[in-house]
Amino acid sequence: MEKSISIKNKRASHEFYLIQEFTAGIQLTGTEIKSIRDGKASLVDGYCTFTGNELFIRNMHIAEYSMGTHYNHDPKRDRKLLLTKRELKKLAIKVKERGFTIIPILLFINEKGFAKLTIALARGKHAYDKRESLKQKDMQREMDRR
Repeated sequence: MEKSISIKNKRASHEFYLIQEFTAGIQLTGTEIKSIRDGKASLVDGYCTFTGNELFIRNMHIAEYSMGTHYNHDPKRDRKLLLTKRELKKLAIKVKERGFTIIPILLFINEKGFAKLTIALARGKHAYDKRESLKQKDMQREMDRR
């Protein structure tokens, strides 16, 4: 029985309003998938950007594979995201609007063994919005205790 890999971006919901989510495949090299299976990846500084008609994730950190040789990968290289043309077109239109960005939320391995990334169309929060979110979270926690 394989252990389930699920790497979350915990800062995402605190920093952004998540509008719509998409699940995308990632184009990886051999040592990258091995590091992800070891759970050695971070989505915290990652963001998505368009280059031409293709979507890439930048600043996603995947640690070098410990058993890798000179074939090891660059930890912060740009990785292509695999989405349908319709999804890419929809995201491209939205990102051109002011205030929208695409951020990674969850990196997981599906039942077939492929690495998948859940990305979200998001809008940034202001400082007062973040405080309000924390208040709501605390109030909900108090209600659950009773």
